[in-house]
Amino acid sequence: MSVTLLDGGMGQELLARTGAEPTGLWSTQVMIDQPDAVRDIHADYFKAGASIATTNTYAIHRDRLENTAYASHFEALHLQALELAVEARDAHGSGLVAGALGPLGWSYKAELAPHSSKAAGLYAEIVEIHEPVVDMFILETMSGVDQARGGLMGTRNTAKPVWLALSVDDDEGERLRSGEPLSDILPLLSEFDVAAVLLNCSRPEAISQGLPVLSESGRPFGAYANGFTSIAESFRRAGETVRSLETRVDLGPEDYADFVDQWLALGATIVGGCCEVGPAHIMEISTRLKRPT
Repeated sequence: MSVTLLDGGMGQELLARTGAEPTGLWSTQVMIDQPDAVRDIHADYFKAGASIATTNTYAIHRDRLENTAYASHFEALHLQALELAVEARDAHGSGLVAGALGPLGWSYKAELAPHSSKAAGLYAEIVEIHEPVVDMFILETMSGVDQARGGLMGTRNTAKPVWLALSVDDDEGERLRSGEPLSDILPLLSEFDVAAVLLNCSRPEAISQGLPVLSESGRPFGAYANGFTSIAESFRRAGETVRSLETRVDLGPEDYADFVDQWLALGATIVGGCCEVGPAHIMEISTRLKRPT
């Protein structure tokens, strides 16, 4: 079985390495202040065995930049993030660059996202910027059906593969964070000809619950979990910082790779890491994937 190994998280890794204070702009602010750190993290994931660099564009949305000093820098910030990922990939000598399309409104709160009819245009604007550079797109942390629909509508005009990554409830992995059944996503996969479907930025235990639902899609599927104890309710308010999220102490590289082994046994062919999952975790997964079966 051929397995694609994604990279790990960017935002939390940036904060850990730079000591930067978390802000509502999260990884975007760190990239503005210390761009070399973004390139270095991409490079370290490639060295660890990842075959894809996910661009640091998750949080670069007009609604995030509104009322900040960077409201007019929308396109420039996207181009900077794209350049940093490409530079790391080219220095490594192989690999792909995936354009990250994060959630509008706020992470984990699908009800804060604009309706799909409006979201489509906002995503299409980003796709147009990324199109000449990236090899593929990943819609990340989509937490509700209409939110996912808006992202997929915005990618309709690209010729590049589009992967859809969904965030599920940390206690009920067969439900999206919106409360809707994860199975409600399945019709969208055919409607928009999604190239692969994943679960992301949820507890690994919840992902193990939800993957059997994705296996019913008949499409390549996989997962990349976060390393938070849970998503605090306080973080779900727009503008809140990651200071309100608590990192698990029981999810080292070997522990995390054990979960990945479970996902592979369920039929997953795409694996990696999200927030609080770093290069050491990716290296452990890579090492296991290279072992003779």
